[in-house]
Amino acid sequence: MEKKTGAQPKQSTRLVCQNKKAFHDYEIMETFEAGMVLVGTEVKSLREGRANLKDSYAKVKKGEVFLYGLHISPYTHAFYDNHDPERVRKLLLHNYEIKRILGKTQEKGFALIPLKIYFSGGRAKVEIALARGKKLYDKRESIKKKEERREIDRMRKQRKPN
Repeated sequence: MEKKTGAQPKQSTRLVCQNKKAFHDYEIMETFEAGMVLVGTEVKSLREGRANLKDSYAKVKKGEVFLYGLHISPYTHAFYDNHDPERVRKLLLHNYEIKRILGKTQEKGFALIPLKIYFSGGRAKVEIALARGKKLYDKRESIKKKEERREIDRMRKQRKPN
């Protein structure tokens, strides 16, 4: 029996874009990390940080997960054969994850939304979440809690002696 010793190599992650509105509009239940099937110009454009997750969502079709509405701007230095910015992209997940997602999304009120795109170990990844849409009163409540936390932090800063 051989034991591995020493520190494991740390994988660096670099954030490309984030869907901040998702945390306001949805209650996040569970998250998954998925790879994306991309063409070369899409990867180069992502490395420049030229992507937008607004109004994007994922769906399960025929046992595979696809990402819709993700906008990756065309690569500026490509002369020909540039990609379509709004094309449907396949996500790479394990079968057990796809089955779990399929079961949950068939329940009423659940959606599959992307939260962020990042590079992990040189590969483009997307973090998708099983989420339930918030009602208007839930949104108001979360805003109220956020403001209360800010006020408490403000009071704490004022009380601290230097």
